Amino acid sequence: MSAVFNFQSLLTVVLLLICTCAYLRSLFPSIMDRNKVGVMGTFWKCARIGERKSPWVAACCLIMAFSILFLT
Repeated sequence: MSAVFNFQSLLTVVLLLICTCAYLRSLFPSIMDRNKVGVMGTFWKCARIGERKSPWVAACCLIMAFSILFLT
């Protein structure tokens, strides 16, 4: 089943996108900061969410990991 039709998979993909963008921005800040519009702007926004809401994103990642490992 595709991640588009399964809500849990969609949430997992979104969380991984946020975490990956925040990590890549910490490694290469100039690449993310110069592209704030278009498709690359989406990655920049995900990186900002990952940086500013990091305790909440981390908690969501832990809950999602617990859900995938033990409830599915």
